[in-house]
Amino acid sequence: MEQKKLSKEIFNIKQENIEKLQKLFPSVVKDGKLDITALKQELGTFEEVGQEKYEMNWAGKQKAKQMAQQAPLGKTLKYVKGAGVNEDTTENIYIEGDNLEVLKLLRKNYYGSIKMIYIDPPYNTGNDFIYKDNFGITQQQLETAQGQRTQEGEKLQKNTKEGNAKYHTNWLNMIYPRLKLAKDLLTDDGVIFISIDDNEQANLKKICDEIFGNNNFIAHLVWENKEGGGKSDSSFFRKKHEYILCYAKNIENAAIKGLPVEDIDRYRESDEHEKERGKYQLIKLDSGSLGWVASLDYPIELNGHTFYAGGSKEGWENRHKGIHGRADWGWRWRWSKEKLKWGLENDFVVIKQNKSGQWNIYTKQYLNMDKDGNIVSRTLRPIAVIDKWSTTGANKKLKELFDGRTYFEYSKPVDLIKFLSFLCSPIKDTDIILDFFSGSATTAHAVMQQNAEDGGNRKFIMVQLPEPCDEKSEAYKAGYKNICEIGKERIRRAGKKIQEENPDKKTDIGFKVFKVADTTLNWEKAALEGKDLYSDYTPENTDKDKLDFTPGFTDLDVVYEIMLRQEGLLLTSKIEQLTDIGQRTFLVANSYLICLEENITEDIIKKLSELEPLPIKFVFRDSAFNDDIALKDESFRRLSALIDKNKGANKQAYTVEFI
Repeated sequence: MEQKKLSKEIFNIKQENIEKLQKLFPSVVKDGKLDITALKQELGTFEEVGQEKYEMNWAGKQKAKQMAQQAPLGKTLKYVKGAGVNEDTTENIYIEGDNLEVLKLLRKNYYGSIKMIYIDPPYNTGNDFIYKDNFGITQQQLETAQGQRTQEGEKLQKNTKEGNAKYHTNWLNMIYPRLKLAKDLLTDDGVIFISIDDNEQANLKKICDEIFGNNNFIAHLVWENKEGGGKSDSSFFRKKHEYILCYAKNIENAAIKGLPVEDIDRYRESDEHEKERGKYQLIKLDSGSLGWVASLDYPIELNGHTFYAGGSKEGWENRHKGIHGRADWGWRWRWSKEKLKWGLENDFVVIKQNKSGQWNIYTKQYLNMDKDGNIVSRTLRPIAVIDKWSTTGANKKLKELFDGRTYFEYSKPVDLIKFLSFLCSPIKDTDIILDFFSGSATTAHAVMQQNAEDGGNRKFIMVQLPEPCDEKSEAYKAGYKNICEIGKERIRRAGKKIQEENPDKKTDIGFKVFKVADTTLNWEKAALEGKDLYSDYTPENTDKDKLDFTPGFTDLDVVYEIMLRQEGLLLTSKIEQLTDIGQRTFLVANSYLICLEENITEDIIKKLSELEPLPIKFVFRDSAFNDDIALKDESFRRLSALIDKNKGANKQAYTVEFI
């Protein structure tokens, strides 16, 4: 049995891409390295035709690309027990930390798993960013690269907003690696929405074209976010809009759902066709507003009655004589004689008395069927201009949620995010919605509200840097030290309100909290053997714990860090402590056995072999075998033999790893 070590790297994008290329073009990978010349030839390029090409460049771009590929060594996500709501049952997550690190830490677990991403990144106002990524380039190097200084360092132009090399560069370097990683997380039919204003919308479109592909561009939505006449300080035109850029992971699989007709409540009548056609509304067959047509103005004889458009025989006669000036001049039927015959034969026509006792002919307009009898979804495609849900209104509702206090001034409207999630996330239990610039957690609020309204079970992942609140702010004075504290409290309050308003709905209003933290696994333990390991550890930690793990660890911390290295294993997966096997043995998602026992006995091996179903992976501590290679080999030969005996030919494949 192969005895594999748990990888220190959560992912290696470079190696993944080389392996993908090798599958497509075996000749381009030689001795594990990519032959660029051979790859160009496979793509039909056999000679260089020049160095210039159409692309967007800026100082620091290559470093930004590298940052997206660098694994987050030495970092993990630490579960903060007690900080959330309904933690044992919820499938929602709130993560505190720099979103670049978080996206990297989530990549293995959530690769290709996120149905929708909505982000409202900081707009570029020329101020310094909270997100200070180290791109290894100085102001002078930037200005030289941008042509603001000579190679000798001589300044060529003023360092204004318009001419400042760092004005756009800082923002682009911040957003690029995050979008690069975000694309990997989207499902193949997933969609990303990005809110932006005029300062960077043109640049954002270009880098999204590069990252997602311009063929996957869906729409440049215009959102009228201001009430009234717009910003009074706008030059030339008073602006009252921002933008929402929309891209698909794969536009061939993406679907933007239509909107239901606004008067859907009119469809309230039922008949034996409801299962296929839906409910219906009745519409009078005659009309006086469509314009008179002689062929559509004819007597109809049904059930012993003769019907005339407009209700009058005299009016029918006068119309055909060409006599104008009467109130019933323009009346006629909406359907021809042939269409009426079809309607009668297929139960699309009803004869009914009105309240005054007069008989009329009505047609049935079904919700799911058009006037020609074709099955349809009675929806409308959304237009690219969103003319409702202002920022002002959003601020008022958030203020109401916090008992009249203003803790966050630029929140997006809940209804706006609900609208976007409705468009691309139908009611499916597997849909996950991610917001890695969470702010006041509007997206979490919107997901819970939408689920309560349509019975869905969408899940959310919120990510927010714990940016400190201004000490002079109302939020800080109320006890909220950073934005994360406001966001978490907003989810609690919104969830409680949603539950009170929908007592019969089983909406998931909970969330688990994680935060970016230093690793709990001692990757350098080999170098520590024989040294004093007792400082900074609690008294209950054993010598093996001090060798394997870092100070302050818990077994649950270790379990979650191991989970981060498993493909598709969600952080909300069930974790069960198998106390019948040992006090430090855990089963995750009924599939991953993580054994942190300090010693592996024959009894433990026997009980592990009897697990049903058999886990697909077993993880053990190296130190549990006391550096005895023979004991380790014997233990796993025994495990393998017992599994063969218990499961026989029907056993599933499993792997074993060590920490």
